[in-house]
Amino acid sequence: MSTIIDGGGPAFPTLFIEPKYGSGYKGMTLRDYFAGQALAGIMAGNYTSNSLEWVPREAYALADAMLAAREGAK
Repeated sequence: MSTIIDGGGPAFPTLFIEPKYGSGYKGMTLRDYFAGQALAGIMAGNYTSNSLEWVPREAYALADAMLAAREGAK
């Protein structure tokens, strides 16, 4: 997929305030969280592929689909 996907913002935002760097939120993106959940499901299933590259690629494809569905539901 060549389209850059918006990360969806922080999954578990933590406010930080630092005089030197300003303030904002940090933490994993919602896309990373969705991919991690998809990864757990993939690995819990009957995973038989010989390609380790397929696993993260599929996990992020599922995460992107979840983000797209989330945007469509708004």
